Amino acid sequence: MERLNQWITENPTLYSIFKFILLATFVLAIIQLFRRFLRKQVTDASVRYKSQKGIEIFGYVILILLSFSYFTGNIKDFTLAIGLFSAGIAFTLQELILSIAGSLYIFIVKVYKPGERIEINDIKGDVIDVDSIYTTMMEIGQWVSSDNYSGRIVKLSNAFVFKGPIYNYSQDFPFIWDEFNLPIRYGSNVELAKSIIIETAKEILSQFTANSKTQWKAVVNKYYIEDAMLDPTLAISLTDNWIQFNLRYIVDYKKRRFTKHTLHDKINLEIKRTNGKVLLASTTLEIINMTKTKFNVETKN
Repeated sequence: MERLNQWITENPTLYSIFKFILLATFVLAIIQLFRRFLRKQVTDASVRYKSQKGIEIFGYVILILLSFSYFTGNIKDFTLAIGLFSAGIAFTLQELILSIAGSLYIFIVKVYKPGERIEINDIKGDVIDVDSIYTTMMEIGQWVSSDNYSGRIVKLSNAFVFKGPIYNYSQDFPFIWDEFNLPIRYGSNVELAKSIIIETAKEILSQFTANSKTQWKAVVNKYYIEDAMLDPTLAISLTDNWIQFNLRYIVDYKKRRFTKHTLHDKINLEIKRTNGKVLLASTTLEIINMTKTKFNVETKN
């Protein structure tokens, strides 16, 4: 022991280098331990790769800073170095940590669950899986019209639940309001047209209306919200070209497109049966007056 102390006293530079090698070895060992931990715990290949690379790069940066600080004597407390390293790890993996926290938030608060239709980060679709890092959705919309599947499966980081609004189409109240306009020609029997549209809507939408009324009561009791009109309603406005009938109704969120098709088809059939008493309109152009212009053409020989 005395000989070791004597060697340290006689060779301070070599002793400092030896201590630094031990410190560097410790830092590299911590990096490898974190990499092994991520390799075993993270199942997604992309996240695993990026996390491992992030830790590796950050570890080398910390090693360079420690080298500079060690030999210049600015950092003498090893505990401070470990603290900086831990903070760096947390910063490097902040997206991964947020994703894990987001998954806990989703399950505890019940933000959404598989089978529900949501829109988040401008992506709309049906949730088909929620794991510790990603929410997996079957996308709807984009280049296809209405609420049809596009065929793409989207993986979205659970961290997005903290970054913006989440639109849920089916939680608590699996119905949405929809509407469309019908142009009726001036001179048509307006009362007959109103009767056709309302009666057809009541017939086709009766099941949706009855089911929605039961569930809407639960929503009103749970949230601070006003009562709403759930029966089909019709509003009329006059335009330059036609009488516009606006039908507003409630429908199952997964049957919006088919229901609109059924309403259009049935209403169009009933209007045809009126034998001209009610007519659908289209954009027209009426020429009020046209000035006659005479042209004299003279020929020269």
